[in-house]
Amino acid sequence: QAQLVESGGGLVQAGGSLRLSCVASGLPFSSYAMGWFRQAPGKERELVAVITRSFLTAGETTNYTDSVKGRFTISRDNAKNTVYLQMNILKPEDTAVYYCKAAVRRWSLWGQGTQVTVSS
Repeated sequence: QAQLVESGGGLVQAGGSLRLSCVASGLPFSSYAMGWFRQAPGKERELVAVITRSFLTAGETTNYTDSVKGRFTISRDNAKNTVYLQMNILKPEDTAVYYCKAAVRRWSLWGQGTQVTVSS
């Protein structure tokens, strides 16, 4: 059975850093697009970052929501079946539950989420 398990969340002061990890099992990890989403209380779940294999190059493409560009970095380690989200210069508005997502075609899988709280 496919499963995504997030870890690395916690409490950090503004300006600090955290690295989130998402370990995938039960699926061919390298075949899937992977993304990080977040949801704050009273707000819709939003895309934070996504990493996909490029059809035009041998590398991978990444995309970020404007509010995290230059501060967050998404990466993946296929050998470890893990996707990471390095979060630097954290701000209170980054406080949310962060969810890992795997997707291919019309299929998708969500993790259970990990709480990130940034104090001012």
